[in-house]
Parts: sequence; C-alpha cells; structure tokens
Amino acid sequence: MIKRLSIYLAFAFFSSPVLSVEKLSTIAEQTGYQQTGRYEEVETLCRNFQKNYPKFVRCQEFGRTAEGRPMMALIATRTNIFVPYLAKDKQVPVTLIQGGIHAGEIDGKDAGFLALREALDNTAAKNALDNQVLLFVPVFNVDGHERFAKWNRPNQRGPEAMGWRTTAQNFNLNRDYLKADTPEMQAMLRLINQWDPLVTVDLHVTDGAKFEHDISVQIQPSQAGDTVLQQSGKLFQQNILSDLSAQGSMPLPFYMEFDKIDDPMSGFVDRVPSPRLSHGYFQLRNRFGILVETHSWKNYATRVKITRNTIISVLDQMAQHGAEWRKQALEADMRSVNLAGQTIPLTYKTTDQFTMIDFHGYAYTRKPSDISGALMTRYDETTPQIWKVKLRNEMVPDKTVKLPQGGYLVPAAYAHLILEKLRVHGIQFEALTMPLSDIDVEQFKTRSAVISPTSNESHQPLNLQGDWISSHHSFGKGALFIPIAQPKSAMVAALFEPDSPDSLVSWGFFNNNFEKKEYMEAYVAEDVAREQLAADPALKQLFERKVKEDKAFAASPEARLEFFARRHSSWDQEYQQYPIYRTNIGPK
Repeated sequence: MIKRLSIYLAFAFFSSPVLSVEKLSTIAEQTGYQQTGRYEEVETLCRNFQKNYPKFVRCQEFGRTAEGRPMMALIATRTNIFVPYLAKDKQVPVTLIQGGIHAGEIDGKDAGFLALREALDNTAAKNALDNQVLLFVPVFNVDGHERFAKWNRPNQRGPEAMGWRTTAQNFNLNRDYLKADTPEMQAMLRLINQWDPLVTVDLHVTDGAKFEHDISVQIQPSQAGDTVLQQSGKLFQQNILSDLSAQGSMPLPFYMEFDKIDDPMSGFVDRVPSPRLSHGYFQLRNRFGILVETHSWKNYATRVKITRNTIISVLDQMAQHGAEWRKQALEADMRSVNLAGQTIPLTYKTTDQFTMIDFHGYAYTRKPSDISGALMTRYDETTPQIWKVKLRNEMVPDKTVKLPQGGYLVPAAYAHLILEKLRVHGIQFEALTMPLSDIDVEQFKTRSAVISPTSNESHQPLNLQGDWISSHHSFGKGALFIPIAQPKSAMVAALFEPDSPDSLVSWGFFNNNFEKKEYMEAYVAEDVAREQLAADPALKQLFERKVKEDKAFAASPEARLEFFARRHSSWDQEYQQYPIYRTNIGPK
C-alpha cells in the first residue's frame, strides 16, 4: 500500500495541465514512472512539441547513428532564434541538455521532456526561455537505447527495462569527446560547433554504494580552466546545489565514489576530469560542462524528479546570469588566443590534504563472502548512519607544458588523419600551399614508448615519454599548421602534447610509428658489431661497461645486438618518431 501511494504521489507531482497532454506526456508519466518509452516515443514527442508550441519549438535531426537511426534535438526558446548564427549575432546564450549518453541511465530523457513542457507553459523556470535558447537532446546514444531489456543495469532501481551503456559499435560515448571516433560524437560536436552552447548538461545515474545522498553536480571550469570562468563555475554549482537542497535533496559537489573500492571508510577523492569526459572537454572550449549523477539505488520516480529539478535550476541560473557568463566566456576566448609561449596545465592531481565530512550513509557490515571470497560490504537501508570520512578535494596542476610561440606542424603524410579531428572540434588550421624547407622546429625525442597490451575503446594506448628538442625539418605542400593563437589553444595542446592523457598519440593513433619495420638478421648484426668494435675503441669501452653495469642489457641478446644496429647506417631514423612538430613561427 505504501509503495502504491508513493507511486501515486510521484505521478501527481509530475502531472501538469498542458494543452494536448495526451500527446506530450511520456510513457514514464503514464505508468507512474515504472517504465520508460522506446526511441519511437522520442521521435513522436519531438514532432508533437513542435506542433503544440509552433512559435517556440523546432524539432531537428542532427545526425545518424552507426545503425542509421536519427539523432533528434528540440530547440526551444521564446527569442524567435532557431538558427545558430542569430544566437551568436544577438548574443543569446545557449543551453544544451543532453540525456542518455549512457542509455541505461535514462532519467534525463523523461525528466527533460517534463522540464521542457513546464518551461514552455511557464509553470517552472518561468520566463527562462525569454532570453536563452534551449537545445534538448533526449537520447545521445540512440542505438544503445534500443538495445532494450530488463536488468541492463542490475544495480539500478527502475525503470522496468532500459537501454545499454555503449553504442552499437560498443563505444562508450563519454570517453569519446576528444578523440571523436564515433558517428554519434561527430554529429554531436557538429551541433556544438554550430550553436556554441555556453553550458552543456550531461545527465547520468551513478553506480556505487548505498547511501542517502541522491545526486552529485560537478562543473568545470571550477577547479581547472580559465580562472575567471572558474569563479563563475563555482557560483553556478553552489546555486544549483542550493536549489536542490531547498527541494529536499541531499546533493554533493563531488562524484560519490570511494577512494578504495567497496570501502566506505576510505572516503572520497575529488578529481579534475580529463577531456575524454563531457565536463572535462568543455572547459577546453572555455564553456561550462556540468556532470549530473543521480543515485542508482533511488527509485525511478525519485531520480526523474531530482533530474527535472536540476534542469529547472540550470535554466533559472542561465536566465539570471547567462548574458554575463557568455560575456566572460568570450573574454576567456580572447585570453586563450594569447597563450603562446605560456605554461599551462595538461593534467591535475589531488593532494593529500583533506577535510573530514559528515556523509549520510547507512549502517553496514564488512565480512568475507562465501561466494567470491572477497571482503564484502553489505548495507542496511533501514538504518541511516553518519559516516565521518575524509574528502580530498585540493587539486593542483600535475603535468604542465610550455606552449610553442607558433603552433604545431603536421607533415602531409599525416594530414588525412588529423584533418577531420580538427574540423570536428572547430579548431583553426591552415594547409600549406608551398613547401617549407629545412625550418627550425621542435621535434619530440623519445625516451620510452610502451604500447598497452590491452585495448581501450578499440585503441592500444601508448605511454610516450621524452622531450621536445630543437631540430630542423622540411614540410611538403599539404602539410597542416595549427596555430596556438586561437580560442581553443588548450584543446590544441590536449590533442598534440604527448603528456596529455587524451592526446592522439596517447590514444594510439600513431602506433604504427612505434613499430619496428626493418631489421638485420642476428648473424649480420654479429658481424656488424665486431666491425664497429674493431674500428672504435671508445665504443668498445662503452659496450663493455654497459654489459658490466646493466644486468637487463647483459641478459638480452636482442638489446645487445640493437646497441650496434642503432649505430649502423641502415637503422631507421624514423623509428619511434612522433610525427608532430612544434614551431615558434607560423608559415608565411
């Protein structure tokens, strides 16, 4: 009886008097938030919202998935701006609400339709659409959404059936922002380039332990990125958390994942996200990225309600501050144009500094499992308990780079690989129309290059260590020059600096350059070695000392022969050469 009453109350909360409600309510609403609809419902609702609100809504297909399904977006505003160039000309801020990037975590789809209807009817986020454009993408991962089944997320309470985490090609879209492998991400980035949203809200449901907190909201820039935008990001986050608290939630500003898996007393570690993730990516564009994570152990009605509250809060904050924040973002773009020669962070680390926090968990026990044999935590949801735990949330730059004065040069042989990446991110570049002969450049000298034995998102990641050194190189017609002097300078560095965790070389796009293709037979190398030793006494001393002092070298026939092969004229000088160069001047 109590369960039925809670479902009824949730349904009553979500119901609102609108025109043609039978055409605009979701299956989730109609079933008391026990079920969620298939993608056909998204296509129908997209068209119906435009029909019911012809002055304020446009339904648009902005791409196709790997399986050919349409990717739909709703454009909602009372500004009469339905094309991107007018938003830029009239300086109207744009808000992008994105649901279903992990299609099993589908709260954002149903919450977004509800929030959109209320904003259009002015029953919530009143007048918020008068001075902003809302882009609502109900489902980003459409193919994953249609891999529909019960228990696709076994540690999530509702809906009865849902989609799948990854795409039809088994890509995790929330690892694809910077490398942009998938047709879905490429379509999304084209939409982002067109509209230039000031804020993108990525709606998720977290995994993890059981506790009372029901949502976390993280924003960048707030700990990384442009320093002025960091201050606005902190205000943005604080205001959303305050709104959610006033509506009965228990929100947190950090991702609710234990420092040590399954150990509540290990506390929490806040981190700056890498640009493979949505909220790590947008700070490289000098725009706000918001990661919203409701808690998977709350029921679906509760999670949709809280997600709806978050969307409404974002729209309200954008209505109040959007114009000011947009101005700050454009000023940050200008500051980014002037970063040439300056040192910027590529990664951040969390220090050991901590504060003790009161975390609202449940009583629990930790005992060895007779199933797995591991120490297992079991929670008692009938007994709330305050956990006094550490929160490490001081972040400082870790790996940094001094940017070149000019930019990066890509030889013509690699232009085809790089070209589409630049275009999809909206990065400025120039194709050389005339060769450049023997110019001063910085070349990356490799100390170590280790290709991962396992794949990640279809790539074999490469851990490349080394240093930029002065050199000379020639570039033919068709080579690419990517200037640092542009608004996305931080993104350029993230793509091309080897120390960046999501650089193209780190993802393994250039692994072919780190594979040995030519070699000499061992018996030939033996003869070469004897000739070199006889001709060069200093080399003989160096070899003998290395054999004596380096046990690994001494025990490896391959390493010992390579010692001499590297000094032979047949040695491949391009082996382990990262084929991207830095320059302190641009092409003339």
